[in-house]
Amino acid sequence: MSEKKVNIEDSWYNQLKNEFDKDYFLKLKDFLVEEKKTHTVYPPGSQIFSAFNFTPFDKVKVVILGQDPYHGPGQAHGLCFSVPQGVKPPPSLVNIYKELKTDVGFNIPSHGNLEAWAKQGVLLLNATLTVRANTAGSHQNKGWEIFTDKVISTISQNRENVVFVLWGRYAQAKEVLVDKSKHYILKAAHPSPLSAFNGFFGCKHFSKINDFLTQKGIEPVNW
Repeated sequence: MSEKKVNIEDSWYNQLKNEFDKDYFLKLKDFLVEEKKTHTVYPPGSQIFSAFNFTPFDKVKVVILGQDPYHGPGQAHGLCFSVPQGVKPPPSLVNIYKELKTDVGFNIPSHGNLEAWAKQGVLLLNATLTVRANTAGSHQNKGWEIFTDKVISTISQNRENVVFVLWGRYAQAKEVLVDKSKHYILKAAHPSPLSAFNGFFGCKHFSKINDFLTQKGIEPVNW
């Protein structure tokens, strides 16, 4: 086998390998090379594909879709809404934890690291996988969305009984990529403090996810 073109888990590489030679992806790589010459880019290069590396293709049970990586120092590590151990949980994650507590009796931890979810089959996917430091949205429309749309449609086509969790309008626009006859879609407001009281709090998505998985004979997520 020829050498892999990106540092991504093998099962994902096999599903997506045609993308890495496409014009948009080569331009995206060139953009990132240039960007790193003059700016700090998050997450570190080795963590850009962490969501895939923690959650192999055939293990995906749930897809939670974010928009952009966090753009503050040390926050982004390749999993949407998650931050490494020792980094203060950001406001959206604090609200996710609050909803978990009221929904399933979750004990709110002192950290914001969601790797344990990823290892159980929760794909924590940002639509854009990199960002310039301190500049939200700075790597949008550079090619990442084409790639992550392909990820969503590939899961939809080649898997069954996956729960797609779409919080906020941006994520909900991706609903068209999902075959509703094969998968379960959950929608609510974004957990951001700006919108959490407009339909995120009380959505009970975490218990709904596990109810669906259990009905399908799939191991529920230990949140």
